Amino acid sequence: MRTRVLVVDDHPMVAEGIQSLLETYDDITVVGTLGNGQEAVDRVNELAPDVILLDLNMPGLSGLSASEMILEERPETKILILSMHDSPEYISTALSHGARGYVLKDVPTDEIKTAIETVMQGEEYLCTGAKRALQPKISDGREALTGREQTILLELAQGRSNKEVAQSLNISVRTVETHRKNIRNKLGISSTAGLTRYALEHGVLQGTGN
Repeated sequence: MRTRVLVVDDHPMVAEGIQSLLETYDDITVVGTLGNGQEAVDRVNELAPDVILLDLNMPGLSGLSASEMILEERPETKILILSMHDSPEYISTALSHGARGYVLKDVPTDEIKTAIETVMQGEEYLCTGAKRALQPKISDGREALTGREQTILLELAQGRSNKEVAQSLNISVRTVETHRKNIRNKLGISSTAGLTRYALEHGVLQGTGN
């Protein structure tokens, strides 16, 4: 049975290029190419796609808003975001709006085909670039600390006060407090004991002599 695919992108050359590539596969039928999110919402029942390859940034109705409206109308439709943006915010927001996958536009055609097959099987698909963008949060469930934050975490984990850390690093106490707040928000840890335990578990205190 052929998979019915709708391509939605405001750049006609991109949409037509994807269409011509997908039509080389015997098990895919491209039911149309549309130029904006509103068209996709208006015609989704008429075209009845199994999968929609949807760009995020389009004039008028955005890909995110279109995703929500399409899924309200046809919840069985699989939304696969095809975008040039690889920021974690774009990817996580798209997934939270109901997208089943996220593929960057520079991937080989074979990967788009794999993504379509994967979401049709009811699974989520992230291309390698999208996975890499989310990696700091995937690996630990926490946002990665910057180099400066790791340095300050090391100081705090050794029991030093904000004032002592400021003197050690030659920065202001206010700056230390700001970094400490960011560390606390990223790790979800407020106590010095908790920070020390985290530092020990993640190797931050290795080789310090403490």
